[in-house]
Amino acid sequence: MNLLRHLLPFALLLASPCALAADFVVESPDIRDGDTIDARYVFNGFGCKGGNQSPALAWHNPPAGTRSFAVTVHDPDAAGGKGWWHWVVVNIPAKATFLDSGASAVAKAFPPGAVQTRNDFGKPGYAGPCPPAGTTHRYEFTVWALKVDKLKVDANAGGALAAFMLRDHVIGQARITANYAR
Repeated sequence: MNLLRHLLPFALLLASPCALAADFVVESPDIRDGDTIDARYVFNGFGCKGGNQSPALAWHNPPAGTRSFAVTVHDPDAAGGKGWWHWVVVNIPAKATFLDSGASAVAKAFPPGAVQTRNDFGKPGYAGPCPPAGTTHRYEFTVWALKVDKLKVDANAGGALAAFMLRDHVIGQARITANYAR
């Protein structure tokens, strides 16, 4: 017991930098973790009637060593458990901290060098939620902190290929998971 009393202050001293380190976080005024996605951000097609506008996202406290970011929107409940890529943006410079609402539709809204790859609907850019009728799906809005300046992908790459490459270079992730049903 006496040894524990002497070691406890040292253990707390060693743990304190970890306790003070801020977490990598993504926030949005448009979507909230666990909430239902508003119609403004829902796909317009395939029986869905939404605004198909990409939501605003802002991120803070990336891990040390971050050299670029990527943003993805993935539905893990689609396609028999394989998921569906709704949006993939890569090569976002490390100095960037946000994407504005509707950025996907305006090329000038992205930092220079950022690239939107093809979503699983077959086109580059954002394609909002549109699950099959009678189902509820989760949508993961993820900001990836990467240890490379650029991924070797272009606008013709599919979401699955880009995600495969992201996993090789990720040093941190921040995520909002929201839901949509129809």
